[in-house]
Amino acid sequence: MSEEWSFRPLIWLAVATFSTGIDGYVLAGLLPAIADDLHVEAALAGQLVSVFALTSALAGPVLGTMTSRWERRGTIGLSLAVFVVGNLIVGLAPNYPVALGGRVVAALGGCLLNAAVTGYVIALTPIRHRGKALSFVLGGWMTATALGVPVGLALGQSSWRFPLILVSVVGTIALIGILLRLPQLHLPAGTLADRLRPLRQPQLLAGLLVTTGILCSSYTCFTYATIILSPAYPGGWVIIVIMFGYGVASMLGNAVTGRLVDRFSALRVLTVVLIGLLVNGILGLVTFAFAPLGVVAVLGLVWFFAAGIGNGGAGVPQQARLGALAPDSAAIVMALNGSAISLGCALGGGLGGVTLAAVPTYGLLGVAAVILAMTLALHLVVARAKVPETV
Repeated sequence: MSEEWSFRPLIWLAVATFSTGIDGYVLAGLLPAIADDLHVEAALAGQLVSVFALTSALAGPVLGTMTSRWERRGTIGLSLAVFVVGNLIVGLAPNYPVALGGRVVAALGGCLLNAAVTGYVIALTPIRHRGKALSFVLGGWMTATALGVPVGLALGQSSWRFPLILVSVVGTIALIGILLRLPQLHLPAGTLADRLRPLRQPQLLAGLLVTTGILCSSYTCFTYATIILSPAYPGGWVIIVIMFGYGVASMLGNAVTGRLVDRFSALRVLTVVLIGLLVNGILGLVTFAFAPLGVVAVLGLVWFFAAGIGNGGAGVPQQARLGALAPDSAAIVMALNGSAISLGCALGGGLGGVTLAAVPTYGLLGVAAVILAMTLALHLVVARAKVPETV
């Protein structure tokens, strides 16, 4: 497979993941406006975010299993169309129940889309290009991480509905490109029981828990990043710029590890990333707990951006590793991985809230470091799986 054939069609998959990334970040910054317009409390408006994550976590494995034998391009197109329709429903919703229903529809399309896209890239791309291909496609989501907050704030100044319309427009453009430019992909013949058989592997299930651990540790701090950084950077556009910098750091980590996976093994790259995240978390904890404010203003940013690099860089080697553990069940495995991601995000946000109520702010970094240490230990156990390392 030539470089041109490998990457040009994948542009449309990157655009699709960009649209899902914007959707994931934009609503959180617009909840007060949504609550006011739909005449509900802010806490109830926040359920528009929660119901998306919950639906994704529960429906992802089911839809991934049901569609595992479908032609992949068609599955991607259908899921993206459902995602677009769901966002249009939310963007045009006259009341809260309709908006909530739209979020459920969008989640059904989004969770299947992410799993189908990753499975497509793993199945279609030769091993020597797989890391770069995953990095390229997931780069759309990472770009959305960097742009989601400022784009959402800018467009949301006029109406919170505009960002949802933007997501639908971008998703529609991606859908047209996918249907016109992406080659079809039929997975090897086999029964559904054959595809589900790898899920009996304890190593694979433990590997999915590694995903949950990474995201739980990340969101324990990321959800409350403005609170952690507020002593040195008390709000305003400075925080927005810092969040933008975090997104750029995530993009950098994603790009670097995508190339490293093609040069080394996904297992080794992920091990280095997890060790780096743990060391960075411990240094950050020491900084926020004991350093004077002037030092925190500098080293706090170093910790935050380094975390962005590590969290952004963990995605490609982790997905490549899971794909290697069950190469014939990529669609199902990636759907389960999506659920593991949603579960980790939800657990991290909840655990962070409980931590804030009990200990000083820097305790969030301590909790995140403990979770990372446990995740690293579990990853090392998974690494002993008797499965040939092919990526």
